[in-house]
Amino acid sequence: MFAKMLGEFAYEEVITPEPDGDDPLAHRLTVSPEITYRFRAGRGAYGHWRVDPDSIEPSADPLEFLARAHESVLGLTGDTTGHLIRELTTTLAADTRIDETARTVAELADLGYAELEGHQTGHPWIVANKGRVGFSAADTERWAPESRVPQRLPWLAVHRDIADYRGVTALAAPERLYDEELSPSTRAAFDRTVTEHGRDPADYLWLPVHPWQWDESISHLFAPYIADARIIPLPEDEDLRLPQQSIRTFLNVSRPQGRTVKLPLSVLNTLVWRGLPTERTLAAPAVTAWVHGLRDADPFLRDETRVILLGETASVTVEHPLYDRLPQVPYQYRELLGCIWREPLAPRLDPGERARTLAALLHTDPAGESFTAELVRRSGLTPEAWLQRLFAALLPPLLHFLYRYGTVFSPHGENAIVVFDERDVPVRLAVKDFVDDVNVSSSPLPEHAGMPDDVREVLLTEEPAFLTQFIHSGLFVGVFRYLAPLCADQLDVPEDTFWSLVRAEIVRHHARFPELKERFEIFDLLTPRIDRLCLNRNRLHLDGYRDRSDRPHAAVHGTVANPLARE
Repeated sequence: MFAKMLGEFAYEEVITPEPDGDDPLAHRLTVSPEITYRFRAGRGAYGHWRVDPDSIEPSADPLEFLARAHESVLGLTGDTTGHLIRELTTTLAADTRIDETARTVAELADLGYAELEGHQTGHPWIVANKGRVGFSAADTERWAPESRVPQRLPWLAVHRDIADYRGVTALAAPERLYDEELSPSTRAAFDRTVTEHGRDPADYLWLPVHPWQWDESISHLFAPYIADARIIPLPEDEDLRLPQQSIRTFLNVSRPQGRTVKLPLSVLNTLVWRGLPTERTLAAPAVTAWVHGLRDADPFLRDETRVILLGETASVTVEHPLYDRLPQVPYQYRELLGCIWREPLAPRLDPGERARTLAALLHTDPAGESFTAELVRRSGLTPEAWLQRLFAALLPPLLHFLYRYGTVFSPHGENAIVVFDERDVPVRLAVKDFVDDVNVSSSPLPEHAGMPDDVREVLLTEEPAFLTQFIHSGLFVGVFRYLAPLCADQLDVPEDTFWSLVRAEIVRHHARFPELKERFEIFDLLTPRIDRLCLNRNRLHLDGYRDRSDRPHAAVHGTVANPLARE
């Protein structure tokens, strides 16, 4: 953790290490006249720092460093320091649990998509990546992904006076969704429970609820609705589900063809409270229909890349009687109760295909063996050929959405899913989490003319020059910045070669669509420098742990050289 802290804080220029002697890898950081830390670190693309954890002196304790340096070096307030120590300690505890139950990469490569999630180590960029403020130790034991405990979820019946349902055309009526997601016996039990409260089941919508959220927030903050039976607790359904790395999203392991559910969770983790914004939850099916429509009408996306877009096809939102009418209150209180149903991945895979989140490629086991190296070994390809296949699977659909439609996803390690063939060769891309992470160009494009008003109102927009940051920071900085040195160490692929392969795939796409030349210049991925987005700096210096009325966004601090710049 301390090596990660030094590297990421140096990358974001929160700290400024100095050269230490003639060794180009040796650095020092003075905390006080009495204490100077020394360590060895290599540098990489985008200004990356890669600190050797075994080289840190005089102490490799990140909490001790924070206590010594929080004011003099890091410039933190006392309240931010206190909360950060808690998040770091909780993260260390989770890391320890993962280490205690770690498997070899050979064993991990044989796991299914849902099971592999519980062995991941979290966000590579954010230092306190498993802070989960709000969870107790017992909560973590039950609900954290590394606990790997399948759970059944209880449901709620919510009166239609306070609940809204949205679905794509095929799920326009909630009864169709419930027919597909719930067994007849479960539906009968739900109807019976509502009837026993003297109410008509036809007046209610159903949705699952996270038991932690029910206990910590819903049962208190929605007490008036529970008292008058506008909210009625229902039994659990029959399916076992596993939490993903996002902790609020559950994969169905009893029925892989069953939809994934995304539930609000008033837990602070990796910068934000993990609720579900009411407006965007309502719009999820409409956004899905629009994005699916772009893909399905485009032969390149539909037939050549065959990109899988895991749509958020149905949603239920429940308004709070007070909070939803007070836009100035902290945003966590306007994201309390709802559900999004997402399409499952398994039915969209061809025979012999298997899927893993992109984040899995950064994993190393206790012996230091790389998950990526294991997949390359199994594929029978040379490392460079395998990486070419990886980039050819990931980049073309993302680039085409950007250039043709001025639309980007956030293809970070959890949202981007790599689909492999039976030899573990990357063949195509799957993407999830549309509503939170789809952004479109703020400059009008002809391709946006058919965008429905309800989609236009909810989608976030960015200037074209900044829209490229979703690929740069989400994929290149957020994943490839770590994958490149890993491939240099374990696959003998030099970092310069790695980045030249990435650039070659972008240039190849440009040649494939010469008619989009103007768009390549508008959405310029090959510019000499890009903004440095900072995720840790946001917590340390911008927002701290204060409540705010809207969700925070990554900080921008200076620029970094682009390794993909035109030669």
